Amino acid sequence: MNDIISLQQKIVPELIELLQKRYTIMRNIYFSQPIGRRALSYQLNIGERIIRTEVSFLKRQGLIDINPLGMTVTKDGEKLLEELKEFIHELKGLNNMEKTLKERLKLKKVIVIPGDVDSDRLIKKDMGKSAAAYLKSIIKNDSIIALTGGSSVMEVANEMPQCYTKSDIMVVPARGGLGREVEKQANTIASVLAKKLGGSYKMLHIPDNIGKEAIETLMNEPDIKSVIDILKEADVVLFGIGRADVMADRRNLPSSTKEYLKSVGATSEALGFYLNINGETVYETPSIFLTKDDLKNVKNLIAVSGGKSKADAIISTCISGMVDVLITDEGAAFEILKSC
Repeated sequence: MNDIISLQQKIVPELIELLQKRYTIMRNIYFSQPIGRRALSYQLNIGERIIRTEVSFLKRQGLIDINPLGMTVTKDGEKLLEELKEFIHELKGLNNMEKTLKERLKLKKVIVIPGDVDSDRLIKKDMGKSAAAYLKSIIKNDSIIALTGGSSVMEVANEMPQCYTKSDIMVVPARGGLGREVEKQANTIASVLAKKLGGSYKMLHIPDNIGKEAIETLMNEPDIKSVIDILKEADVVLFGIGRADVMADRRNLPSSTKEYLKSVGATSEALGFYLNINGETVYETPSIFLTKDDLKNVKNLIAVSGGKSKADAIISTCISGMVDVLITDEGAAFEILKSC
């Protein structure tokens, strides 16, 4: 396939460009359907005239439908999108990028999705879909999955195919809640993922931003202690990676703590650990229920995070030893390779 792609790029590069454009248009329709032409034009930053021409072609090919509610992708279109996915992957050289990242970051596996979530929010859905497929391939009927909150992990649960048979899979939150955006909290995501997998879930009713003494008191409550005991038996931990400054703001850390994090060069936040660019822990939030020692016993540590702006955060988390498998995007991958 590589030889064919190379020949196409040399002889008919305009066809490759057109293929990528139509693939991007179809993918955006699929994730936003039903969607109108004007909204799609704004979403992709492509002129309405070009959009009109391309969607007319896709309609004639039977790949999309156009109705008063907007455009939708047909079953044939969905099938084609899935078939094109691997080709686009090869076309962009992402297989080689994955191998290089795996070696440089010393990980078990890296999956790179085309695009950059910083410029196209729908890339996060693609990352979620790939992460869901990988997660489904490694879990067992009695797996315990621990997960954090956040939009990246939320998309993994949303994109997980529905299983219609019961299982003994248990899903538990690895963090408390932030008190806002309920759909992105670990408790909510755990319930969604468990239902998709035909399993069960436990909830951890602890706010994520309360003091150490309060946390210690709550952890002695029988209901909460039982959840934490299950959490520590997890064989899969699924989590996102954030920039230290952004997460400090999101978690409403005191100004003094924010200044401290800045002074010690905090780069990333993952699972409650704030790390510097060398992967060293410089601060821990009180609500850490999985310690570094606990993480060493987990078979599958899966991080989902993308965007050019998160490259340094991803590097620091990966070299800390907290990641086995990384699902990221092209934007972050390019920046990571520039730095390591």
